[in-house]
Amino acid sequence: MTVDRSFQLIMVDCSSFQLITVDCSSFQLITVDRGFQPITAHLNKHKPWIETSYHGVVTENMDTVLLDPPLVALDKDAPVPYAGQHQQRLFNTALLSSLFLSSGEICAFQIHGQDAPFEAVVLNRTSGEGLLRANGPVDCEAQKEYTFVIQAYDCGAGPSGADWKKSHKAVVHIQVDDVNEFSPVFREPVYKASVTEGRIYDSILQVEAWDQDCSPQYSQICNYDIVTPGTPFAIDRNGNIRNTERLSYDKQQSYEIMVTAFDCGQRSSKDSVTVYIDVKPVCKSGWQGWNKRVDYEPGTGSRQLFPKLHLETCGGPLSSIRATVELQTSHIGKGCDRETYSEKSLQKLCGAASGSTDLLPTSGASTNWTTSLLTDSGRDSDLIYRFEGRQAANVPDRVVPQNLTDQFTIATWMKHGPSPGLRAEKETLLCNSDKTETNRHHYSLYVHNCRLVFLLRRDFAKADTFRPAEFHWKLEQGLEAWQSQSRVRWPGAVDPEWHYYVINAEFPAVTLFVDGVTYEPYLVTDDWPIHSAQIDTQLTVGACGEVATPRFTQYFRGSLSGLTIRLGRIETQKVISCLQACKEGLDINSLESLGKDIKFHFNPAQSVLVVEGEDVNSVNMAVTKVSYINSRQCFGEDLCLSIPDIKAVVMVLPPSEPRITITGSNRLVRPASDMRAPLGVAPFKDLRITSTVIKRDGSAFSG
Repeated sequence: MTVDRSFQLIMVDCSSFQLITVDCSSFQLITVDRGFQPITAHLNKHKPWIETSYHGVVTENMDTVLLDPPLVALDKDAPVPYAGQHQQRLFNTALLSSLFLSSGEICAFQIHGQDAPFEAVVLNRTSGEGLLRANGPVDCEAQKEYTFVIQAYDCGAGPSGADWKKSHKAVVHIQVDDVNEFSPVFREPVYKASVTEGRIYDSILQVEAWDQDCSPQYSQICNYDIVTPGTPFAIDRNGNIRNTERLSYDKQQSYEIMVTAFDCGQRSSKDSVTVYIDVKPVCKSGWQGWNKRVDYEPGTGSRQLFPKLHLETCGGPLSSIRATVELQTSHIGKGCDRETYSEKSLQKLCGAASGSTDLLPTSGASTNWTTSLLTDSGRDSDLIYRFEGRQAANVPDRVVPQNLTDQFTIATWMKHGPSPGLRAEKETLLCNSDKTETNRHHYSLYVHNCRLVFLLRRDFAKADTFRPAEFHWKLEQGLEAWQSQSRVRWPGAVDPEWHYYVINAEFPAVTLFVDGVTYEPYLVTDDWPIHSAQIDTQLTVGACGEVATPRFTQYFRGSLSGLTIRLGRIETQKVISCLQACKEGLDINSLESLGKDIKFHFNPAQSVLVVEGEDVNSVNMAVTKVSYINSRQCFGEDLCLSIPDIKAVVMVLPPSEPRITITGSNRLVRPASDMRAPLGVAPFKDLRITSTVIKRDGSAFSG
């Protein structure tokens, strides 16, 4: 090739890579191939190359990012350095690259990602090394991680670099390392608690702090410390404060302690928190404000028993409350009976039919069969016989006929003793059996396995067919309705209290009355009549007579009173209710003032009251309204907490004796002429009669 212009020519010696400068105006360029590849300076064939992903760490509030792997971009358009021995060769090679091969250099890194506070800069265009750094504040508490993409750009082949090429997109994941810049802060400005003296608590209260740092190492609270010296308290790593010794209300009534918190980087809270702990005296749950004795004056109507009574629960949680008030008179006599009348007098007052026979009368010349029996009271009106499983008495033949009629009534007060258990032998109250030869039972009344059974075997002469012979009742069935409502349970299967039992027989129908309530037998068994054998019978109370030794069997355990039998007619339910009715009992005044959540239940005799509620104040109000009533003019005791029973004595005072006073002038002086007058002289004109007996309107009699 021939050139006719003047210019400066730079030539390269390919063997030594020496540059030769020649000033000329005309020359001929001859290229000789010495075995090297030709250099093409204007071509940009390849894209830059970077890794497919990067992972980096930056410390918050710093700008340096540590990447793995380092940020380096490579381009195949870059020259391969010749590793010769002469330094001039290296310099010349670099110069050639500078002059002809800028397309193999890396000019820029570009970040693609919305609001990513990072930038990438090129440190060495030839080697492609780059640096990733933060260009804004990096706060771990605001954002812990960043993800974006990055690309590398070469410098292009044209003079303007418009032909540059870019690499593929690589994913960059940056994690922000936390700095322990925040101190723990307590959630409450002050903590308060109270304890009862004399107790060791596992935890009195719990304080809690939190930390604004983002990492678990610096945001978690690892320890608490009581900074107040000499206090009988300790705190664990969870903030639970406990006492290390038993506290005394008399010694110190309150404590003030300071507590600080530490995060897991051992940075403490700037401000300690104050904890106040009050010591309370020992509280005893139970009834308070009641009197052990309540005086009752006869004829004054109802008397409030517990006007100032209240339940102390010591601040414990309550889901429900049930209080039972029981009027106990079993130590006085049978049931609620406080009468001064004998059994015969009561029958007369209640309109009972005449003709009943008392099988347990007071011992006397003509009633000596009860002499060997044990009694509980010396009063005729409340005579109680006690049977301990070895006492019995034979009633003389002259007292009761040997055979019962089709209509009869057997009545008694009974208090059943401790049961020997199931499958025990029968406990006989009344038994009519053969005197000699055989041990046939003609009729009997007995208790067996918590059942009351009445046996009646008719004579063959009166009936020759299969007839009802045994009538069974459950002793506890009279209490089932009351117990299901009040949820009161007696100790054992049988109620160990006094009850009035009446058996009315209109054969073949037999009905049982318990405290005036009717109960039909749950089981009736039939049997053949007894063949007549012309054998005398004997009537026994408290056991059943035997022909052989021993003399008695099937002993009764318990107490009996007022055991009577009436032949030829039955007693009416009205009379039966009157005979057992309680004249004294419990009542509630002002029912309309009770809380809506209050429920109350009375037993049939109105001697037991159960009050239920959910609020202690409502229960307290209801209990204060419980009163004692006596309609007769008397003469003569734990968790979803256990409350101890209290006892109060109701003293029935004797009434004042009635008094009638007559006043007037003890001397009368009148002229004789007055006495001759047609009307004469009134001798008792100044007489006045005064009585202490009170009329129904509350005024005294006078005249």
